[in-house]
Amino acid sequence: MRIVSFLPSATELAFALGLGDDVVGVSHECDYPPEAASRPAVVHCAIPLEGLTPLEIDSAVSTQLRVGGSIYTIDTELLKALAPDLILAQDLCEVCAPSDNETERALGVLDGRARVMTLAPRSLADIQENLRQLGDATGGGEVARTLIAKQDARLARLRDSLRGATPRRVFFIEWIEPIFCGGHWVPEQIELAGGVDMLGRKGADSVRVPFEDVVAWAPEILIVSPCGAHLDDAAEQAHAMLADDRWLSIPAVRSGNVFAVDGSSYFARPGPRVFDGIELLAHLFHPDRVAERLTGAQRVFR
Repeated sequence: MRIVSFLPSATELAFALGLGDDVVGVSHECDYPPEAASRPAVVHCAIPLEGLTPLEIDSAVSTQLRVGGSIYTIDTELLKALAPDLILAQDLCEVCAPSDNETERALGVLDGRARVMTLAPRSLADIQENLRQLGDATGGGEVARTLIAKQDARLARLRDSLRGATPRRVFFIEWIEPIFCGGHWVPEQIELAGGVDMLGRKGADSVRVPFEDVVAWAPEILIVSPCGAHLDDAAEQAHAMLADDRWLSIPAVRSGNVFAVDGSSYFARPGPRVFDGIELLAHLFHPDRVAERLTGAQRVFR
């Protein structure tokens, strides 16, 4: 089977199922596992974002979508040359990967020779279902079920570790300017890690959050996880955010409980590593109960 993945999370799902050798094309953002980056990139960003601030990126993306444009381009000539049997696409977020409309247009060059699997997970259960679906479609159903069983066992052990712990008041920041909350599976991650984020949107798109709402919620922990950012970039953005004196009104800032996290690895991409992200958060929320296992977080001081 020849597989082309249009988004990083689908690439991670394929490699987790042992299908790495079958993956012949990826997106420009596919960087995990490292081997994935050696595949030719079929998907590229359609607008120049290098060097822009978070506010400028938000403006550029919003403008592109408002005029009916796409954030991504698909190299149809390369796609045709790769002759995939299966394309992994998404219909969840126009900012994360090519939209369903872009995928349909690209398929025109293949004359119906490729099957498309469209992923649109909004919860942890959906992510596991995507893994199961991909496994069943590629002969790796047993591998998928084994991986899911291991994920469920990890969550069961974590629940035991956190039994009786008081939930921490958390605000998960998915974009710093303008401020966006965490959506889809992220509020679930927070709850399973022993926290509560009343500003998050479980199973729904992340949205802009007025700063006044953050003040009213008064979180004792801030998680800064800009979409698309790895840890170094997230820490840099967190420092820039905290330079605004308004943040001193937030208990988490005054107590030094602001953490930048590797969002691209553990939160933004609906792949197997979101379960690592739950354990990462659990250590940040309850370090006396959950040992540090990952190095995907950094405390950020004003």
